[in-house]
Amino acid sequence: MEVNTKPYDLVVIGGGPIGMACAIAAQRKGLNYLLIEKGALVNSLYNYPLYMTFFSTAERLEIGEVPFTCIAPKPGRQEALEYYRNIQRKFMLNIHLYERVLSVQKQDNGQFKVTSEKDVYAAANVVIATGFYDIPMYINVPGENLPKVHHYYKEAHEYAFKKVLVVGANNSAVDAALECWHKGAEVTMVIRKGEINDRVKYWIKPDIENRIKEGSIKAYFYSEVAAISEKQVTITTPDGTVTVENDFVLALTGYRPDLDFLKSCGIAISEGINCTPQYNPETMETNVNGLYLAGVVCGGLETHKWFIENSRVHAHMIIDDIMSRQGLKQP
Repeated sequence: MEVNTKPYDLVVIGGGPIGMACAIAAQRKGLNYLLIEKGALVNSLYNYPLYMTFFSTAERLEIGEVPFTCIAPKPGRQEALEYYRNIQRKFMLNIHLYERVLSVQKQDNGQFKVTSEKDVYAAANVVIATGFYDIPMYINVPGENLPKVHHYYKEAHEYAFKKVLVVGANNSAVDAALECWHKGAEVTMVIRKGEINDRVKYWIKPDIENRIKEGSIKAYFYSEVAAISEKQVTITTPDGTVTVENDFVLALTGYRPDLDFLKSCGIAISEGINCTPQYNPETMETNVNGLYLAGVVCGGLETHKWFIENSRVHAHMIIDDIMSRQGLKQP
């Protein structure tokens, strides 16, 4: 495919809250921009569990200086979706939904060639704000590809009155374990470390710890899943190998950014366990001139480092840098 439009000042990849914030900042500065999202608006939030409650309060999820009103102390998924839909109604951002970006290539003329499933675009600058929710952290054991194994959790109803094994001890795993137990499931947890993660929501952590202590939810600490079969799961524990009857496995061990995509764009990734992409923390520009990162994707495998509330500033940092370096006039 050939580029069929004049170059954009900016193409933003990822239509989540931070990508939208970048588009708002670009729009306010009069830049010719395009926002591209592979799925629905704020697609990652859309794919969160139906009844998830955010750790952050509503005002910390705000973008574009638009108030996020919420009756509850902390908003849930439905309220967040409504808020970001209202953001789109207000700003009418130039966004293409359900259009996956396949590649970003720096051309000899200094511009970027952005190729999607549907078109090809030229851009002077590109922001990647794709988050980290696309690729699960697989446990890599026999049977993980069985239909009974799920790496994403939506709601508890389908697991009611069944034997459910939850792998992990972070927020997603704890939420799922408690919700499934409340709906009548027999819940077992497999936890690699010796305790529930300290980053679990402070109003949830005592609940799961009490359920484990009283025996309502069985937990194997310092343990790992060794194999999964149609009717059983084999667990390696400090006391030896244990086999439990099982109907469903929720392998909620976390998610990671698409590092291969970042590498294909020319972004340097650090060696070691964190796989941190290279960028200037003052401008968010990567080692590729004109190519920026924003939001959670900046943390590599440290997905707990960046959130909506502390990465909203990336939008203004990036747009200010583009305006100053490209010699563009302020509106």
